[in-house]
Amino acid sequence: MSEAKFNKAVEIVGALPKDGPVKPSQDDQLFFYKYFKQAKIGDNNTTRPGMLDFTGKAKWDAWDSVKGTSKEEAYAKYVDRLLELLKAAGDSANVAALEAA
Repeated sequence: MSEAKFNKAVEIVGALPKDGPVKPSQDDQLFFYKYFKQAKIGDNNTTRPGMLDFTGKAKWDAWDSVKGTSKEEAYAKYVDRLLELLKAAGDSANVAALEAA
């Protein structure tokens, strides 16, 4: 999986309208978050957020769950999941743009 294709996928995810046809669930959002962080930063080496930071803990746990995943594998998982969501929603324009990247 190329970095260019990953970057295009990140661009598409960031531009998804809140009321558009593609609506990633919270699990999908955490999936994209953890593989984005793993691809861009690598293994999580930060301290876990405090007890009352529920969102921060969920994000930290998600990222920590992919420790040891290579950058290339993170790219592939991110892009593959986005393609699944786009195809399920019938968003052929973004599918074509992503596959062309």
